[in-house]
Amino acid sequence: MSKKMKIRSISAVGLLAVPIILSGCGGFTKQSMDIDPPPAQIEAEMLQAVNGSITPTQQGTALTPTSTVYLADQYGLLAPVSLGLPPLENKDNMLLRQSLEVMVKDGPYAAYLPEGFNAVLPKGTEVKTVTIEKEKKLAVVEFNKSFTQYDAQNERKMLEAVTWTLTGNSNINQVQFWVDGEKITEMPLQHTPLDQPLGRSMGINLEKGNGATFTRSSAVTVYFSSESPAGVQYYVPVTRLVEPGQDTLKAALHELIRGPQPRGGLEQVMTSATSLESVKIAKDGTVTVSLKEDMFIKGEKIPSQLLQSVVLTVTENVGGNKVKIQMNGDSKVVSDDNNNYSEPVSRPQYINEIPI
Repeated sequence: MSKKMKIRSISAVGLLAVPIILSGCGGFTKQSMDIDPPPAQIEAEMLQAVNGSITPTQQGTALTPTSTVYLADQYGLLAPVSLGLPPLENKDNMLLRQSLEVMVKDGPYAAYLPEGFNAVLPKGTEVKTVTIEKEKKLAVVEFNKSFTQYDAQNERKMLEAVTWTLTGNSNINQVQFWVDGEKITEMPLQHTPLDQPLGRSMGINLEKGNGATFTRSSAVTVYFSSESPAGVQYYVPVTRLVEPGQDTLKAALHELIRGPQPRGGLEQVMTSATSLESVKIAKDGTVTVSLKEDMFIKGEKIPSQLLQSVVLTVTENVGGNKVKIQMNGDSKVVSDDNNNYSEPVSRPQYINEIPI
């Protein structure tokens, strides 16, 4: 495919991208004793939850997101999906338990999964407790025995999905796994060690890059693009092993430019002619990424898919810092969905809002 064709395809898909501007966080507020009953839709969903199955009342619509969970897409890759779930009190970490229950095959929230996405935890898995050790930023998750009854090929995927879902919360950095009242030190089939808690350093959708080996490498995580069966564009994190000794952020951006490996399902967000000119980190933590791509002329709007992939990649590798982007020396960068990347933008609170 020529450079021109690549840019055209990027621009077309970019129109479907989720806006990058960080939306405000909603919260629970105390009300007086004289309150109105919940809307009929919410009340029905709450009753269904009590009975063990929950079905959204409006199919084909995007509900206001409340949780982000990691699901397997049609290509077998894990991707974050932000879902609008029935409201629960955040008592005994019920919201975290709810997120994990979404990830159970044929579980109570199966109807909330968008087309082309599948739960990764074994059928019958129950989330018994989720306990947070605040000082350690550690989540201790206890499942029933069904958690250990899985296909061997899915072992790492299950661990990645649970770990990345829970560590998406700012008060959790690591996850410890228990089954029926006992801490497990390894998984039963592929024997993945669990004697130490897992964090995002374990990676996700792991692959080996050029010049790296599994015993001598560093890891960076980049965000490529994919498309659902319904034609909705979404982002997929890929942890790529690279040669050690490199600056982590620059290495990640170089791998983003290099593009996805030919395993299928992922789209390149930049052309191979794109180059990374500089990366600067200000005292306040804002990261300014300067790119060069001769296909774009001054003042031309840049595909949002490209710009959002940069923001997601940067914030994944250096934390929750804000990002500014320059293109061809021009500090004024506006996306094709009219978002301004000349000013610092934050990582979105919810990624991949996909209608069900």
